[in-house]
Amino acid sequence: MILTVVIAGLAYTTPRSMAFSRLLPAAPALAAAMWPVLPTVLLGTVCLFLMIGLGIVFPDLGTGYTAAGIVAVTVAAAYGSHVRLQREQSLFQVRLVADAAQQVVLSPMPRRFGGIEIESLYLAAAAEARIGGDFYEVADTPYGVRLLIGDVRGKGLPAVGTAAAVVNSFREAAYDEPDLGGIARRLEASSTRYSAAFSPEDLTERFSTAVLVEIPHEDGHLRILNCGHPPPLLLNHGELRVLEPTSPSPLLNLADLIGDHYSVDTIDFSPGDLLLLYTDGVTEARDRDGGFFPLATWMGGQPPGRPRELLDALHRDLLHYSGGGLDDDIAALSVRLGSPSEPSPGP
Repeated sequence: MILTVVIAGLAYTTPRSMAFSRLLPAAPALAAAMWPVLPTVLLGTVCLFLMIGLGIVFPDLGTGYTAAGIVAVTVAAAYGSHVRLQREQSLFQVRLVADAAQQVVLSPMPRRFGGIEIESLYLAAAAEARIGGDFYEVADTPYGVRLLIGDVRGKGLPAVGTAAAVVNSFREAAYDEPDLGGIARRLEASSTRYSAAFSPEDLTERFSTAVLVEIPHEDGHLRILNCGHPPPLLLNHGELRVLEPTSPSPLLNLADLIGDHYSVDTIDFSPGDLLLLYTDGVTEARDRDGGFFPLATWMGGQPPGRPRELLDALHRDLLHYSGGGLDDDIAALSVRLGSPSEPSPGP
């Protein structure tokens, strides 16, 4: 509207040789990028009447040509506005579907299981989809609190199916299997069945890394099974431990190729300890010079605190380190062992 008024004013006050009136078709063309169809057409009509009025005052403006141009541009702009609105509606529907899929793969979790406080962080590289190939889940079972975090090869919507298959299998197996090895075999079977629908040539391109953690009730230990995933970090009163597996376990969907021997490590876990589980999107975040985010160094410098505080600081520092642009999906779980009498964190 401002552009229309400015052009009309210039056309009225400047010499006819400058022909500012020929710019009037630009107004409905720009309106199509922001307005619905009807307001775009109305603006084009206003421009047409302005041009006719200018032509009456100044007969030598070439009103007919400019008026025809306004009509043609207005029709094209109205069609462009219609197409834009359809695409925006389609994108809105896609986001609704992605949000629903995310609720299936990454369901909300309680923040506290007895004396165990757990918080989560998830950032998808495919911002339009809001979901990617990283996944996590937590279950309070008769065997203890069990956690899963993993990463499907690739990112975005193509990886969601595999992530959903693994997470749904964990939700059942965590309550049925007495040990982490049994859970891993169930996850392997689900991943293999899901991948069977794809070409055999793509088998080695469809795998997942994962970490399974079990925190027995009133035990003071962690049990960890690592299937080719980045090692968890444990912060114990200012001392950092990188929990590398003593023996490697196969990645999910590759056990048929490299065997299904699963190794479980037992780690001391005392009140006040902070455990960080994460996907490789965290350690592979780069700064402007291409350097990777120094997660272990960063973790070692964190003060004792709540899991939510740790993940908020990680989120903030990752965005600062990478300049606000993350190239991969990121998932993280922070776990703190307190005592059952400790007050629960606020909402």
